[in-house]
Amino acid sequence: MTALDPDQPTEPRGSRPRAGVIRRHPVLAAALACLASFAALWVAQRLAHVSMVDLMVYRAEGQTARDGKDLYDMVATSARLPNTYPPFAALLFVPLTFFGVPVMRTLATAGNLVLLVAVVHLSLRLVGRPRRLPPLAATLALSAPLVWCEPVWTTLRYGQINLLLAVLVLWDLTRRDTNRWAGIGIGIAAGIKLTPALFAVFLALAGTVRAVRQLRSGAGWRAAWNPWLRQAAVATGTFCATALLSAVVLPRDSHRFWTEIVFAADRVGEVEITANQSLRGALARLLHTHDPGAAWLVLATLAAAAGLALAAGALLRGERAWAVLTCAATALLISPISWSHHWVWGVPMLILLGSEALRHSGTTARRWWMVTGAMGLLFCSFALWWVPHRWHQHEELHQNAGQMLLSAVYPLAGLTLLVLTAVRLRRPADATAISEPTMSSSARARATSESGPDSASGSASPSGPAEPPGP
Repeated sequence: MTALDPDQPTEPRGSRPRAGVIRRHPVLAAALACLASFAALWVAQRLAHVSMVDLMVYRAEGQTARDGKDLYDMVATSARLPNTYPPFAALLFVPLTFFGVPVMRTLATAGNLVLLVAVVHLSLRLVGRPRRLPPLAATLALSAPLVWCEPVWTTLRYGQINLLLAVLVLWDLTRRDTNRWAGIGIGIAAGIKLTPALFAVFLALAGTVRAVRQLRSGAGWRAAWNPWLRQAAVATGTFCATALLSAVVLPRDSHRFWTEIVFAADRVGEVEITANQSLRGALARLLHTHDPGAAWLVLATLAAAAGLALAAGALLRGERAWAVLTCAATALLISPISWSHHWVWGVPMLILLGSEALRHSGTTARRWWMVTGAMGLLFCSFALWWVPHRWHQHEELHQNAGQMLLSAVYPLAGLTLLVLTAVRLRRPADATAISEPTMSSSARARATSESGPDSASGSASPSGPAEPPGP
């Protein structure tokens, strides 16, 4: 994500013609590379005869809602998969029933590829990149290799909605802090699938700490009502609206979901299978048991407390990108079931680590590139599938130490991110960044590019709103 010095000739003597074309037309070159990569993936998935089984379940949910039948007695496909999402999701899946299966699969694949580009764009926006390269060129250039990450590949293979949920959350968290409607995306995402609700908890926690600081400094209650509390409130209100709409349209299914299905964590699937990349799954494989019980509850509670504290602390320090991705990692770690395709958050994690490498030089930069490379290896190696795994065969209960390590690559990646955030928070922070944390990292990046390198650690002026995030 660098650009040529504008004072230098476009094609220095001895440069290759192809390099000159790329430098003169970076957007076109990136678009062609992205198109070629996406086309190759599309062909590879068709040659692999992907089933898009989850998409078929979504379609069955939409059809069941249309027919007025019981959503949670329904099973779909030859695998007899049940519905595990809130009833609001079934309402959103109704349009899938208007298309034939081949057309639906094509539209879902194309839609997920567009959503990947959106995730990359919003991730770059979150970290304040690129500084010089055209934003569209950077987005397309990064989308080309990142589509081959295992979570993205598996999302496309199953026709999953993980990229949509990530876009809704990232869209919310890269908007102006002054936007009164920020939080709607998180609320809708939580209405579709409960896990994103942790982002509202994280915002409420950081907002409460901020409010207490304001009150202690002598500010009134009006000043204590800060953007993070408002965003958490909007997210909560939106989530409640999705539940209310579902209760009106699907009252029987809503009652059953909130009184029964929501507590049936094992309904989703076998805990110990390698596809479950949560702490609960890793612990089940480590202990050679179907149900890690109280041990998981203790571990998940500790992870939730630590993760939320780190995420809130990073946000209060003005490190929004680190805060958002720490919260994402925490949600994936503590969820009873986090399938490998849920870890599409690995895409913004890699972009964050690469951005840190670009921000430094010398030995520090090399260390960040090593971390980025190691994390990229975890997400792109498909290592979790190198171990014996067959549905309903319980082979994961007999893994050796090496196999356990391979089948826990994403929990290890999530824990690594939490450790990196903790180390980052131990460093002294600029006083203004602590006292006025509402400026996003992307806004600080823009201020840096306009004011010079000495302003890199600056923050928004207390007398005015933060600048809007942007590439």
